[in-house]
Amino acid sequence: MQPSERVRALSRWAGARLKKAPLLALALDKGPVDLRLVGQTLLRAALLGAVAGLIGAAFFWLSEHAAHLVLERGAGYRPLRAAGEVLEETGGLITPYRPWLLAIVPAIGALCSGLLTSGVAAVRGGGTDAMIEAFHHHGGKLAPRLIWRKALASIATLASGGAGGREGPTMFIGGALGGWVADRMRASERERRLLLVAGAAAGISAVFRTPLGAALLAVEVLYRDGFESDALVPSILASVVSYSVVISIFGESTLFGALPRFPFRPSHLWLYVLLALSVSLLGFVLVKSMRWVHGWVARLRVPQWSKPAVGGALLGLFCTPLITYMGDRIYDPGQGLGLLGGGYGAVQLAITGMYWLPSGYEAVELLLLLCVGKVIAASLTIGSGGSAGDFAPSLAVGGLFGGAFGRACQLLLDDPTLSPGAFALVGMGTLYGGIAHAPLSALVLVCEMAGSYDLLVPLMLTEGIAFVALRNTYLYPAQVPTVRESPAHRDAVLQHVLESTTVNMLMQRPAAHASFQLDTPLAELVRVTSAGGWQDTFPVLDGAGQLAGLIDTTIVFAAANQEDGEWLLAADVMLPPTRLTPSDDLRRATERMVESGLRELPVIERDGRVVGFLDEADIARSYVKA
Repeated sequence: MQPSERVRALSRWAGARLKKAPLLALALDKGPVDLRLVGQTLLRAALLGAVAGLIGAAFFWLSEHAAHLVLERGAGYRPLRAAGEVLEETGGLITPYRPWLLAIVPAIGALCSGLLTSGVAAVRGGGTDAMIEAFHHHGGKLAPRLIWRKALASIATLASGGAGGREGPTMFIGGALGGWVADRMRASERERRLLLVAGAAAGISAVFRTPLGAALLAVEVLYRDGFESDALVPSILASVVSYSVVISIFGESTLFGALPRFPFRPSHLWLYVLLALSVSLLGFVLVKSMRWVHGWVARLRVPQWSKPAVGGALLGLFCTPLITYMGDRIYDPGQGLGLLGGGYGAVQLAITGMYWLPSGYEAVELLLLLCVGKVIAASLTIGSGGSAGDFAPSLAVGGLFGGAFGRACQLLLDDPTLSPGAFALVGMGTLYGGIAHAPLSALVLVCEMAGSYDLLVPLMLTEGIAFVALRNTYLYPAQVPTVRESPAHRDAVLQHVLESTTVNMLMQRPAAHASFQLDTPLAELVRVTSAGGWQDTFPVLDGAGQLAGLIDTTIVFAAANQEDGEWLLAADVMLPPTRLTPSDDLRRATERMVESGLRELPVIERDGRVVGFLDEADIARSYVKA
């Protein structure tokens, strides 16, 4: 029996058992939450988290070892890695530094990536935007057959020094796995969308090892304002399972290792305000730089598959001289400075420093130089369509600038209580949270990486400032403004419009309207309804002036064509009375229109007076406006 068949058999068995428990079954069917649906979704999310954790661990291992073979053994270049990225100690350089080879390796890797992604637009670039696009516009579908192409293309890019991260590709891979699990389990479209988001959370958690921040990011990154609340619990579960799988393989550690505490000091808040404003400007420059490179490469008259190689060639030509020059003067030829790859090692440098990092203003100058270099390097890789994420370089740029800012403030103010590492972490989270419009998840990510919530207050302040300052700057074009604008929630938006709008808000209040008595002859009905006025439905009143029925123009014309039609009265051709009150909502009004078959209904006050009419066009305009 296949796994999917076992799950369906288990669901059928559980359903049969529930039928024997009437009270519980009633609670499941009639309660505010369908617990059976929730249980199925969580079961699938847990399975998804386990699979995504295994694939994420394999992707991390393969990309790191491929980078070791290509960059260290091949070009003699030692990448600067964060504490949590080191899989094994490789000792000294086995191969002498070969700058000529390092200059062309990024182009070769990008060319392989371009060939793998040729003809499939969804697998180009980082992958986060494609995941967001799939959620909103494609029913949560990312073809599972694209997983291996995305994985290989990303490994080719990252192993050759492409200035991008692993998180974007793993979000894509996790999202595609979510669609695969949904299809295997015959899930609904709504569940598929939820599992897409849960898979993306599991993918981030597998390589970033921040389970709560990963879950929050997956549900928050879909919108510029708001988050996908229905996907939060499945995302948390998938993220926790994925994280547990990964630490069972590689051990429990955060990306930057054990960091010192960063005590909060209210006297430093004004410095964090300056940092937030500066980082916001830097985030604007980073996004515009990526967009500019993307537009320039798009105009090149070369095959699509070769465009990432153009960016890779420029990346090698730009970074190799800097790496050679700086390595000769700081530490060792071929020593990585974080320009190639994701850049987490450069953030580690900004947070904790390294023994070869200069002191004083030389350290500030070096970090600023690396920050500018990382903006250019990331723009060349990501803007040209390289298969690498924009998450890591965004964090690296913000962390490098924050580290330089903190060291400069420490020197200028001569304040020993000021920690440059705290500013590096805050700058890192603020820049990404601002340009990705994900302030809450960026805040939690930084706190999880720091191992404490010491920086909670500064992050709340800086994230709020950056969120406002970067309102019109966004890293992911596929984001929609709010839940209401998402095609995934059209039904929910319609329901909200119908239930929150009353008839009194939309009904027409004409100065006069036509009505009939029960004994009005057909000839008079034909004369009035043929006058061509605005009215389509006519009330029929009894002797007390109360609504007795309704007459529609189509009914009158049908009656007039009958042989004995001239003897008919209004009482003979009228429909049963269907009325609305001003306090009814549009949902009830729509239901009554459907039941009566009329496109227009009278609105009746409690005393029986007709005070207006509601037309189906009024309801349609209300929905379109919303």
